[in-house]
Parts: sequence; C-alpha cells; structure tokens
Amino acid sequence: MSAYNRMMAVVDLPTLAAALVRDGRLMALDVGSKTVGIATSDVMRMLATPLTTLKRGKLAADLAALAELARKHEVKALIVGLPLNMDGTEGPRCQSVRQFATNIANHGAPALAALPVLFQDERMSTAAVTRGMIEDYDMSRARRAERVDAAAAAWILESALARLRGMTA
Repeated sequence: MSAYNRMMAVVDLPTLAAALVRDGRLMALDVGSKTVGIATSDVMRMLATPLTTLKRGKLAADLAALAELARKHEVKALIVGLPLNMDGTEGPRCQSVRQFATNIANHGAPALAALPVLFQDERMSTAAVTRGMIEDYDMSRARRAERVDAAAAAWILESALARLRGMTA
C-alpha cells in the first residue's frame, strides 16, 4: 500500500464504479499551488457544477474547508485532477497533487479521509475552460481568474462522469 492511500482508497475507474451507491454526489478538486478549484455533481451524477475556489492557506484550514464542503454536499467520492505532462508522464506537479491527496488521507477529517479517490487526467482542463470563457462569455481576464479553477474542476468532473457512464452503459 503506498503512502498516499493509507486511510482513503485510491481506486481505479472500475473499482469506483462498483463501489459507488446508486445516488450521491461526487466532488472534484483542481489542486494548484495557490488555489483549489472545487466542483460537485448532482445526485444522479449527470452534471458537474463549479462550486467554489479555495484560496490555499494553512493545511489544516484547507482540509477543514474541504471536509465541510464534502459533508454539506454528502459527497460519496473525490475526483482529483492529475496534471499529467502532454506525453502522459508524471512530473513535479503530479507529485504535488499526490502529496495533497496524502495530506487529505493523513490530516483530513475522518469522513473526508475515508472517501475513495479517483485521479483523473486533467491535461488541458484550464486551457479549455479559459478558451470557453473568452469565446462564449467574453469574460475579462480578472473575471476569468476568479472562476477558472472551479470551472476547471467541473471540467475534470465532467470527464470522470463520462467515463463512469461509459462503465455502466
């Protein structure tokens, strides 16, 4: 068992699909060095909605905020964006995200630390979301900066939901 899945179960897609109860929200995290974008699904897991962007501070406060959101929304699993390199390899940013998951497992509230975690390839999520904000909504740079991380988390969650639907189809 690796260091980052002592309490939580880092699972693959088939394992998550088999373990999930029929209804229940999923929460996605787009972990950055300064912020964490957060999105949730609806109970039926058909839609992903940007929820908020957490400005990172002290680890304990960040994990408490995530635990409260997970409790409030009755989250059944976490989807964590994994920033793979364009060639599919893992670099330093992936190590940082995996360390954040380790922190959830080792220092998060028990209810948060116990949630199954699926790492989801997030390549191009921020670029796709930013491009959409410019083209579809003509948002200013300042306005995009406020919303891009949560929107990227929703993009990550949409990708995971589509994969889950493919597993059950």
